[in-house]
Amino acid sequence: MRKLWVIGIAAVLPLIAGCGEKPTVFKQGQYQGKPDNRPWENDQFKGNQVEWEKTIKARNQNQNENSRSVASAK
Repeated sequence: MRKLWVIGIAAVLPLIAGCGEKPTVFKQGQYQGKPDNRPWENDQFKGNQVEWEKTIKARNQNQNENSRSVASAK
């Protein structure tokens, strides 16, 4: 009988623990969370958006299977 109680409590406890108010990060019209930076604002690109875009385009071309297979067939 004791095992049945323990199993019952173990089954219900996660359901009860999931209930409750979650903390909000939006208060009084202002976002209180971490500010998002632009992807080119880092040590590698130092705020240069054009260089970042060139790097992204080059990376995408290297991942393009069609252009890779045509280049290797030549």
